[in-house]
Amino acid sequence: MTDTGSQPPRLALRGIGCRFGKVTAVHDVSLELRAGEFVSLLGPSGCGKTTTLRMIAGFIRPSVGTIEMDGATLSSAAASLPPERRGMSMIFQSYAVWPHMTVAENVAFGLTLRSLPTATVREKVGRILDVVQLGTLADRYPAALSGGQQQRVALARAMVVEPKVLLLDEPLSNLDATLREEMRFEIRRLHDAFKITTVYVTHDQSEAMVTSDRIAVMNQGRVEQIAAPYELYNRPRTRFVAGFIGRTNFLEGTLANGAVRFNGFSADARLFGNGQSNGRYVFSVRPQSIALRSEAPGDATRWVLEGTVAQRIYLGESWDYLVTPGGSDLQLRATAPSTTVFEVGRRVWICIDPAQVVLLT
Repeated sequence: MTDTGSQPPRLALRGIGCRFGKVTAVHDVSLELRAGEFVSLLGPSGCGKTTTLRMIAGFIRPSVGTIEMDGATLSSAAASLPPERRGMSMIFQSYAVWPHMTVAENVAFGLTLRSLPTATVREKVGRILDVVQLGTLADRYPAALSGGQQQRVALARAMVVEPKVLLLDEPLSNLDATLREEMRFEIRRLHDAFKITTVYVTHDQSEAMVTSDRIAVMNQGRVEQIAAPYELYNRPRTRFVAGFIGRTNFLEGTLANGAVRFNGFSADARLFGNGQSNGRYVFSVRPQSIALRSEAPGDATRWVLEGTVAQRIYLGESWDYLVTPGGSDLQLRATAPSTTVFEVGRRVWICIDPAQVVLLT
């Protein structure tokens, strides 16, 4: 939850769920967005993120719980306000840009429906087209636009009506990789310019990390963790979140007699903090938290293991190594600078910063 002070949150999901017959697609999702916040719903296909978005939009009524805007209830199991009366705009995967209308006519459509004066419509359309860098293409038809330009038209059309909440359902999925990367930054730029409260659905963790103030990671219809991108990456709470947000090494170990014993090696339990009782634990270690050295370091604050390079891949800006600790059949993935070169089979020292080892629940 987000502390919004004395003002109600712009958008609030309070214990919402959705069932289709005997199948529960969304379980007890609670989330608050303050005005101007950008929150992504992130997860694999079938996790319930699009169903959640469609409940927010009013296309699906929640089976349980409520959806509120500025303190007023929009949806409950008993009643639901129609989508056109919610003060929201939604952008779909297919853009839904009308082929028989010019860029300017597409963008003006929502304003025209509101019966605004022609001069006002012209002024608003011109201003938003300049912001999305399409001012010189106002008279073109969609068939003459690239995929990225069509996406900008869809964004402009959704934003020109100044919605209270903007909803985006995997809007970049139809673009190629290079254009998709460019549009991530464009979406964030537009958000910073207009400060529209935004809910963004994606399965791409890079999109969510670039665009979002906070990310809600969903799995099997539930929200596993809600946090800012930095916190989510560096302090995941569950194994699913740690594995879905970037790459990581999972280490399963047993704590007993002041030591954590892993597969073929161990570590002083004090390296991972105090207060843990004896038992079995799972730790997440990011590849960039592991440094490889040709000689044993003298730093007692680090967790140091002797190992062997099992595999390496050169990625240009960095090396991707798989290293096997001595006496173990585990392989740890480590990321090293391009200047740190070890041959396969080379003996190395594996140095791990305990502060970057995360205990998962």
